[in-house]
Amino acid sequence: MSVQHNSPYQRQHRPRQQFSDRKAYLEHELQAMAPRRWRPNLPLRDYRFEWEDLVPATAATIGKIVMVAAIVAAFAGPLGLSDAFVIENVRFEMLIAAVLFVILVSGFLNPVANLAGTHGPLIPLIPLIVAAGGHPMALGIMIGVLGFLLGITKGGSLLAKLTSNGVCGGLLLYLGFIGLQAQIKHLFSWANGFDMGYLAFVIILAVIILYAYLEHLQKRWLAIPLGAALAALLAWAFGAPFAFQTEPGIPNLNPAFWWGEETGWQLGLPNVQHFLAVAPFAVLAVAMWSPDFLGHRVFQQLNYPAKSERVLMNIDDTMCAAATRQVTGSLLGGGNIASSWGTYIIPAAIAKRPIPAGAVLTGLLCIVAALWGYPMDLAVWPPVLSVALMVGVFIPLLEAGMQMTREGKTTQSAAIVIFSSALVNPVFGWSLTVLLDNLGIIGCKERGKDLGHLGRWIVPGVVFVVLCAVMAAIGMFPGIPALLSAFRIEL
Repeated sequence: MSVQHNSPYQRQHRPRQQFSDRKAYLEHELQAMAPRRWRPNLPLRDYRFEWEDLVPATAATIGKIVMVAAIVAAFAGPLGLSDAFVIENVRFEMLIAAVLFVILVSGFLNPVANLAGTHGPLIPLIPLIVAAGGHPMALGIMIGVLGFLLGITKGGSLLAKLTSNGVCGGLLLYLGFIGLQAQIKHLFSWANGFDMGYLAFVIILAVIILYAYLEHLQKRWLAIPLGAALAALLAWAFGAPFAFQTEPGIPNLNPAFWWGEETGWQLGLPNVQHFLAVAPFAVLAVAMWSPDFLGHRVFQQLNYPAKSERVLMNIDDTMCAAATRQVTGSLLGGGNIASSWGTYIIPAAIAKRPIPAGAVLTGLLCIVAALWGYPMDLAVWPPVLSVALMVGVFIPLLEAGMQMTREGKTTQSAAIVIFSSALVNPVFGWSLTVLLDNLGIIGCKERGKDLGHLGRWIVPGVVFVVLCAVMAAIGMFPGIPALLSAFRIEL
């Protein structure tokens, strides 16, 4: 047997010339792949690189810089750390993610584990974590341990199985709309900062027209690079302020520096009190993983062709990878909080590309950006940042949510999850609606009959009660004081 026929993928791969168009070729590639979980996967033997892989890689790199900077800055502000510290830690985090996990895990060892990205929904809670006496390393270790336990017990896939299309679709609609609205406000706030509010309107209108035209051409996977480039060119043409400030260099790679008492975070190593302070937040962070990971897998399902189930993201494997990355990054000195990498997997699904090839390119781009420095300035420039997130993440989420709520009684569940998410947050909305939906109170009454007692009310009920207890303890219910604060006062 010749070398070129020694793997299932090589036996099924066919040259591009044998297909009528590019789309048919890419869809066949998804069907031909046979990923090897937690075993070596090699280019050409198990997958190929295509130029479409540059799209999710570029989007992921932009998103990584932005999201990690937001996480680290949220910690640095209350701790009194400088902007220079934030940039240095972000560059360090990008090297950790790229070398140890993006390339090694998702690129070679497990092509169905999505890249370990950043936990954006937790950003608003970080000031509360610091105020409660939390420590970044303690938080990271607890999130990692809890997430790994959920992954190896297959708890993530169980929760995904118990979530109906109506609940998932409503969640995607809510997250897409809220995210889109936030980025529009952010762009107008930026433009108004130098008395050119009309510039934000011009940029958004131009991007809408571009996105609609790409939809017409069925090339919307090009929306991120073309949209970001268009936004940058318009902002530059109108004279918006911009300057490259981050110079090339290698960040400090010594964990002792980052966790010193007078260097890096200036906090030293965590103690027992630090772990107790972050425990409720760690539980909540891991609970947020399930709806987030589920949404990413569903988005793949909606964009991939039939018979491509083998390349779909494995929720439990992704949880294990994200948890391991979280513990490693925290021990080394990073401030990132890990989750499934949305700014990678969503553009990759639109471009009809599997995880591994784009993961390798993402890792390489992250290394270049971290060492070169200047690309980081461009990626966090508001017109580039906001447009990339709008066309690459939030508009596709809206489209996927609408597609999932078109049939049956899914609209009932979708409406309730949006309503309850608006009341508290997406974790509350998801857990409450899954319970109501599986009990048959809303949605399809027949669906709950096939789940058994465990799936109908035991697991959803326990999850809902535990999450409500955690949210009540840290004060996430509107108008209700944090129970932990009241308990401390009494003590």
